[in-house]
Amino acid sequence: MAKDSNIHMPSGMGGLVRYYDEYKSKIEISPKAVIVMIVVVIIIEAFLHARGI
Repeated sequence: MAKDSNIHMPSGMGGLVRYYDEYKSKIEISPKAVIVMIVVVIIIEAFLHARGI
């Protein structure tokens, strides 16, 4: 058996660090807008690839 010592384990979160779960950004983009931007970039890339640029 271990001797009685003055070492105490942290209670509560078990040593885990908690960050803010809900972060509000000043810039919010809807998922539909992101998909539209991705499609536009793919079309531009395909056009430039077809032109040989």
